Amino acid sequence: MSDLTVTKIRFRNGTWEGVIQHAADTGLPPDIQVLYQDQPLEGVAVSEGNAASEWNLRITIPPQAISDGVQTFVIAEGGSGGQRLDSFSLVAGEAAVDDMRAEIELLRAELDMLKRAFRRHCLETS
Repeated sequence: MSDLTVTKIRFRNGTWEGVIQHAADTGLPPDIQVLYQDQPLEGVAVSEGNAASEWNLRITIPPQAISDGVQTFVIAEGGSGGQRLDSFSLVAGEAAVDDMRAEIELLRAELDMLKRAFRRHCLETS
């Protein structure tokens, strides 16, 4: 198990930002790589954070990764270990229609419609 933890701060303007916490303060920045379609991503920056064992992580999303479908990015330790620390996904276009969140929203809307119809039925029959 890794002694690194990644916490997301925000994602805006094509840049994913987070904080890496290192259990043991070595003073050296952690070796981090981000994989997109099983290839290392350029535009990954690790800089000193607010605390001694914290590091800021900035990942610039390449324009070609913003397209229809689900695009997944895996944040992992670099080097030979390559242990997965975190991941995030971008969902756009036609794939969003079939996304689980869209299905849940549809189910909620249908449930609300059924509740209104049931209440109306109860008022009319009483």
